[in-house]
Order: sequence, then C-alpha cells, then structure tokens
Amino acid sequence: MMPAAQRPVRLALLGGGRGSFIGAVHQAAAQRDNRFDLVAGVFSRTLEKSREQAFLWGVDPERAYASHEDMFRAEAGREDGIEAVAIATPNDSHFPIARAALDAGLHVICDKPMTATLEQARQLATQVEAAGRAFALTYTYTGYPMIREARARVAAGVLGAVRKVVVEYPQGWLWQPTDESNVQAAWRIDPERAGKGGCIGDIGVHAFQLLEHVSGLRVEELCADLPRLVPGRTLDDDCNVLLRLEGGVPGVLIASQACPGERNGLRLRIYGERASLEWSHAAPGELRILTPDDRVEIVFAGAASLSPTSLAATRLPVGHPEGFVEAFANIYTDFAQAIRTGAPATEVPGADEGLRSLEFIERAIASDAERRWLPFVEKTA
Repeated sequence: MMPAAQRPVRLALLGGGRGSFIGAVHQAAAQRDNRFDLVAGVFSRTLEKSREQAFLWGVDPERAYASHEDMFRAEAGREDGIEAVAIATPNDSHFPIARAALDAGLHVICDKPMTATLEQARQLATQVEAAGRAFALTYTYTGYPMIREARARVAAGVLGAVRKVVVEYPQGWLWQPTDESNVQAAWRIDPERAGKGGCIGDIGVHAFQLLEHVSGLRVEELCADLPRLVPGRTLDDDCNVLLRLEGGVPGVLIASQACPGERNGLRLRIYGERASLEWSHAAPGELRILTPDDRVEIVFAGAASLSPTSLAATRLPVGHPEGFVEAFANIYTDFAQAIRTGAPATEVPGADEGLRSLEFIERAIASDAERRWLPFVEKTA
C-alpha cells in the first residue's frame, strides 16, 4: 500500500483551455512526478469548451465545470473530491478564486502575480496564514537546479559579502501594437484584467523575485522608470529600476516586452567581494563562477559536488539538458510534499513573496509617477 505521504494529491486546474500558454505547462508539470492526479477543472470560459479540454486530458467531462463556485460546491460532496487547486487564469481572477479555494479548505498553487492589486495581496496573505493550507506561487525559475545552487552558494558565503546585483529580462513579443485577436497579449495590456502593471507585473516580478530569492537580500529603496515604448499602450511595456538592497547594496533591474528579436532573455548576475556568479535562462543547466584571477568555473547541473537542494531538483544525468517544464514540475513536487507532510516548502515561493511582488509593482509605479527614489514600503503617519 502506498504511504500516505506519497499518495497523489487530487488536483483541479482553473484555466488551460485551448489557446492557453501556461495552463498546459501546469497540467504537464503537475503530473510529471505522479504526485498529483488531475481530476477536475474549469478549463475554459464555457462549459462546452471546458468539457472538450477535460476529454483531451483524460479527465471525466462530468467533472469539468462552468465556474469555480460550481466546482467547489460539487467537489465538496464527493468522497474523492479535489484536495488542491492550480490557478492559471488572468491576474484579475486570482484573488477571488484563491480566496474561495482557501475557504473551501483546499490547498492552492497560483500563477504570479498573486493578485491584481496590493490590497488584495494583503488580504490573501492574511487568509493564507490563518487557513493552515499549503500555498505556492509558480515563480518558475526558482525550480531550476542551478538557481537553487546559486542561492545555496550565496548563502554559504562563496562570493563573500554581496556588493551588487543585476537582473535583466528582455522579451520582444509585444514590440508592436496588438489587438483583441491576440488573446495572450490582450489581457496583459488591459489594466482591468492585468492590474496596474504591464511588463512590470508580467515579467518584472519574476526578475524582482529571483533577485531577492538568490541574493538573500531584500530591496529597501527603488527608483523606477516605466515607459510605454509602443504608442497607445495604457500599461508599461518596459521597466528600468535602480534598487538599494539591505546593507546599501546596489541593484539594477531591467525588463521589457518591446525589444524586437528578444525571446526570453532572463539573466542574473551577483557580484561579491571575492567572486561573482552568473546564470542565464539561455543555458539554465550552467552556473558560472567568476574570480578576480581571470578564472571562470562552469558548474553543471547534476554534478555530484552540488548542494542537496540542487541535486534534489536534478532529474537527468549530468550533461543532459533539463528545461522549463521540469523546473515547473519541481515546484509542483515540493508543493505536493508540503501538502502531504505539513512541512513548509522552503524552496517554493509563497504568500510572503507574492505580497512583496505586489509591493514592488505598487512602489515602482509610484516612483515612476513622482520621478524620484522611494522607500520600498510606503511610510505611514
């Protein structure tokens, strides 16, 4: 008989229907290690389309629902009802779905940003703390073995004291005006659905979270410039942010979705007093350690000398490439472990990091409007 800690978690997915990008990644990642059974969902905006997607994924079409309210009500009455939900819908729906799921006693894993507004994030963080349920955010890049290795090396003092952090995330897919026919673009440039932030809310928060997660330092001040490079845009499509981290450490964050020819150019560099490190999404299985004597050490995923957290997230023998879905699956597997054991998933971003991401968006927008440096947390009288 399978031990209780290893029993797959019964999961429902919200989103992921035809035309979705990230929903299919959630579906693949959740089932990659047999830690979840996808048994129900609200896969699309109509019941007919939701049932069509259920059939394609091997889910009983009778457990495809028209709304999250219908699903939570129906599943609560089943002996084999869902235990957790994955939220892969546009930003404006994250808060009501997550809140209702927690009220229903369910565990929650959600796309970033956690909510569409800072006030919603504060309310949800409070609810997560009170609910006693596992809550995770899919900041995907934290699932890569070499990001976990980078974090471990910084924490172990391999670089010495951190002196500067630089993170950049250029994309080019929104370099020209878009219309409603581009479903993925349409909601991301609509403040009613995306929230106050455009590029900064979509990929800027990835860069921000990664910077704090690996460096172990929190941002204390920032000065942001958030232009609209494409004429007619309501939300920012380009981000340029100067940062001051704990201890006065300077940082630079650059993100853009309007750079023609760029694909998914996430890159992180941390400069210390003794050495520096560099990680690039173009070669996610490598970590480069740079030293003052002109030596460059290239560390590869899967090497026996790596940290336990890195090795635990490595799936293939050294020299074999691992990718985006595998990183996503590491987050899901850690989430399942947290559900079954009740122990915190220390490598998986949670509500605290979700709240900080919304604070980052809010303060960067305020800094851009006022054209000056601002403290990260708004001061109250």
